[in-house]
Amino acid sequence: MHAYTPTRRALHLLTAAGAMTVALTATGESVAHAASAKQDYKDYAASQFRSAAQFDCLDQLWEAESNWNPKAQNPTSSAYGIAQFINATWATTGIEKTSDPYLQIDAGLIYIDERYGTACDAWDFHQANNWY
Repeated sequence: MHAYTPTRRALHLLTAAGAMTVALTATGESVAHAASAKQDYKDYAASQFRSAAQFDCLDQLWEAESNWNPKAQNPTSSAYGIAQFINATWATTGIEKTSDPYLQIDAGLIYIDERYGTACDAWDFHQANNWY
């Protein structure tokens, strides 16, 4: 687990933004719009945490799972959205499978809280198992 520092956070965001620029330019999507939307999703999720360290774990988890893309779809399973839930997991959160990124975040936070207790525990599990 890494300690939160503003410098580390800024470097992480710059690296993520650079990678996203390359990917989105290739697809023709507006880089500025996509980056703004992704940041909005992160800001919304961060507002649910009192601990910057816990949000940092969540950020790493969902970067690895979907790059914060609410339309991300796993080609070999029903995993969908920012949190990459399979259909059965959606049902456990009380939120129906949705394309709404903010409801996806809510469902993801419910799942993490109920199954792992903290985002860092979910991230630790993901690092050990490549899923959560």
